[in-house]
Amino acid sequence: MSFSSEVKAELLNITNDPCCELAQSYGLLLFGRAFSANELSFLSDSVILAESYSKAAEFLADTEISPVKTEGGKYKVLIQDKKILDRIFTKLGFSADSVKRRVNFANIQNPCCFSAFLRGAFLSCATVTNPEKEYHLEFAVSSKGLCDDLSKLFDEYEPTPKITQRSGSYTVYFKSSSDIEDVLAIIGAGNHSMSYMNAKIEKEVINNVNRLVNCDKANVERTVKAAGKQLSAINKIKEKNKFDSLPPELKEIAQLRLKYPESSNSELAALLPQKLTVSGINHRFQKLIKIAGDIK
Repeated sequence: MSFSSEVKAELLNITNDPCCELAQSYGLLLFGRAFSANELSFLSDSVILAESYSKAAEFLADTEISPVKTEGGKYKVLIQDKKILDRIFTKLGFSADSVKRRVNFANIQNPCCFSAFLRGAFLSCATVTNPEKEYHLEFAVSSKGLCDDLSKLFDEYEPTPKITQRSGSYTVYFKSSSDIEDVLAIIGAGNHSMSYMNAKIEKEVINNVNRLVNCDKANVERTVKAAGKQLSAINKIKEKNKFDSLPPELKEIAQLRLKYPESSNSELAALLPQKLTVSGINHRFQKLIKIAGDIK
């Protein structure tokens, strides 16, 4: 089962009050395949979603409506009976000549109904990706007007959607993990909202660990490179019999480097009997490197 299907299964387990049942049913029908005075229709790969659309239509029409399986293996709900359509649209506050694919806010009576309406819209036309792969939630909407209405509904909450047009249809979408968490919480998918939150936290932890590992690796590489350069200079000085003539402080740090070839400069500073900063250590090694470089 896909992540979207899991979210929709969670939503379908919600029990609505009558006012919210109207709003959710309206959302399901309005964002379906067809919504006009002559036809209501819905098409899905999921029999469960097709049945939820049928139940929404039954709730409004007070008559039994069932999905049928197409030759292509999809599930379709098609309503063209004029009497049934009239009952549905009358319940939704439309007359026969006033049906249009725009949000009729009279069907969203109470604050709780906004969530129910958006839940119906999500069940009808939305998908959301698994947060372990990427962050994306979108509503596929048939018209610019309905797309604008849906976007305005989200203005009542914190998440701010983006809109794009694809192949003649419109998409209202969210790419931010926190916005998707909010949308899922608003429509009632609290469990999957937490899944998004946990996935984001897990990714952040992994990214932080990787950054630290990469940082440590880079530090080790720099230490090894610097120590190699220092050892090369010291060995050259010894080979040319110049070691015993070094100033005491340079001879001291050179001997320490020979004894601890893999230690960092800060670790060497801690081994000195007198206090010396890392900058001071670096300065002494630079002198040794210069002496080695001047030897012909």
